[in-house]
Amino acid sequence: MDPGLIIVGGGMAGLSLALKIKELGQVLVLSKGSLSESNSSLAQGGIASVLNPNDSFEDHVLDTLTVGQGLSNRKIVEMVVKEGPNEIKRLIDLGVDFDRNDGGLDLTREGGHNNRRVAHVKDQTGRAVQNILIERIKNSPKIKTLEYINVLDLLIKSGRCVGVKILDKNQIIEYYAPYTILATGGIGQLYAKTSNSLIATGDGVAIAWRAGAEIQDIEFIQFHPTVLDRDESPYFLVSESVRGEGGILKNHMRQSFMHRYHPLGDLAPRDTVTRAIVQEQEFGQVYLDIRHKSREYLKERFPAIYYECEQNYISMERNLIPISPAAHYMCGGIKVNQFGETNIPGLFAIGECSCTGVHGANRLASNSTLECLTFSTFAYRKIKEQGLNEEIEKHELFKVEINDLTDTNSIKKELQELMWYKAGIIRSEEKLFSGHNILENIGNRVKELSNWSSRLLELQNMVEVARLLFNAAYTRKESRGTHFMEDYPQRNDEEWLKHITIKNEEIKFERHIWL
Repeated sequence: MDPGLIIVGGGMAGLSLALKIKELGQVLVLSKGSLSESNSSLAQGGIASVLNPNDSFEDHVLDTLTVGQGLSNRKIVEMVVKEGPNEIKRLIDLGVDFDRNDGGLDLTREGGHNNRRVAHVKDQTGRAVQNILIERIKNSPKIKTLEYINVLDLLIKSGRCVGVKILDKNQIIEYYAPYTILATGGIGQLYAKTSNSLIATGDGVAIAWRAGAEIQDIEFIQFHPTVLDRDESPYFLVSESVRGEGGILKNHMRQSFMHRYHPLGDLAPRDTVTRAIVQEQEFGQVYLDIRHKSREYLKERFPAIYYECEQNYISMERNLIPISPAAHYMCGGIKVNQFGETNIPGLFAIGECSCTGVHGANRLASNSTLECLTFSTFAYRKIKEQGLNEEIEKHELFKVEINDLTDTNSIKKELQELMWYKAGIIRSEEKLFSGHNILENIGNRVKELSNWSSRLLELQNMVEVARLLFNAAYTRKESRGTHFMEDYPQRNDEEWLKHITIKNEEIKFERHIWL
């Protein structure tokens, strides 16, 4: 067998890296669900990149830094922005058919951007890109994929990550490789309302933390302002590009209101829009109005959103669309450098599970897909430079009896409600303190459930990540970006302009903040 490496995660970041790095050796991709089941597939808006002659790298960098509210790393942001056009070209070469206008790419504008720079495929960009990546993956003899796999833990030897231990059906297996890359996505399913895929439960963050990886800025959870307001999870996303194309937020009085909260109005950064909607919801339902556009335009530009609205008896050209915020994106995660390397040799993290320094306290719209693509390139270059000199080894350990009859759903729902109300859009010391006590009770009940099942493994990871989030949120004594504390004002000074990094060997959660 050729030298190889392991990628955990089948979204845009993981599959992009697999296609780039297959020239170096065998690639094993482990996916918790099917390859088509990821947050990448649900991404509607597009990919932000400087593709407009009236735009510039510096403008994109400044927009990113502005939205990140002081916590983005300019050097990293510049790297990502400058690599963007190359990534768009790679996707076009792979076969992604971006929307075009008069021969050029049809670029849209989203919140926080001061220019049109978002390339898209209607309102289904993520699915279009994911489908192409999956097609290319399946046609490559150098890439092996295993779906419906639970990664239990990383394998650490002499301080280095040397592979993973997995649960495959009812068998425990160890895979050894010179490099392991976590591309496991976000943590949205920790919240009662989320736009995230059902598999987005923070597994990568939890297993990295248990292995000794540093976790940074996990308190910054971006809540998307506009999901279709219905009682069903995951909540259907109404893309920010609807507002980019002229959609207007309106309150229960059918009046626009965003001009009272931010100079950019309906295209203000997401954290501002989200909190504005929460305040307006105190008086009644909030809506999105795009009725000034024709039925033909809406069906052509937003086919998935138009169809979903129709299924809920809403005509976009005639009716207001009822919306609400929902948990959407984790701005922090596993701390990495400019190549995606963690503090554990041999372990990389890319995509939403990582904290690269791009997003800071808040993510600029459609920078997430850009980050997935560019960091897959940065990681590829680093691994190519270091070289691969070991094969993937497989060790089958033992079989276990799977018990999926254990009722984890009620505890999971309780945890999601806890996170929504105690560590959600608007936080306070009292909410976080009381929420921690409830979380510890939930954690103790989860410990009592002792059997092998995918659902239980997932729930254990969710509780672990929830602890990390509560800790970081309580520690940050300020309001900044997506982290809004009723007790503390929004700061513009340098006093709290720092990252909160949690290290496994230094911290006991209870002793750190709850004395």
